[in-house]
Amino acid sequence: MKRLIFLVVLALTMGGGNGWSQDATLEAATTEGMWLLSFQEALTKAKETSRPILARFEGSDWCGWCIRLNKEVFSQPEFQQYAATNLVLFSADFPRRKESPEPLQKQNERLAMEYDVRGFPTVLILDAMGRKLAETGYRPGGAAAYVVHLRQLIGKHKPSGAAMEQIP
Repeated sequence: MKRLIFLVVLALTMGGGNGWSQDATLEAATTEGMWLLSFQEALTKAKETSRPILARFEGSDWCGWCIRLNKEVFSQPEFQQYAATNLVLFSADFPRRKESPEPLQKQNERLAMEYDVRGFPTVLILDAMGRKLAETGYRPGGAAAYVVHLRQLIGKHKPSGAAMEQIP
């Protein structure tokens, strides 16, 4: 019995042979905790906080550009700090190697059709009513450059006289 427990712990520690390191799994879990999966919940939070929604449409386990965007931008402290006080984060994922609950699949398919998502990654900026303000995707330059890009997109849609947050 002790040997079985040891082998299970060893397999988990080594990543289970699936090519993922424990650090990568923890990193994914940390960044995923910020992202809402319910679009209705994202709309409600956006209304409560007066923040825009950043909606990412991705294939998290197969789309190379999506994986790169997550690694270079969404998992980085610069983006996470900005998002924590300025955005409501919503993720519509279309995985191929893992199962998603059927209601989540239907919601994401409906949203992809509604917003005319034609490729991955697609990143939308939405207002609290769900209206599309801007669209973007992967951009080179890392998290700091992406935050500047998002500020520019959002700034174009703020009511006149509204103060932008200070750039650190």
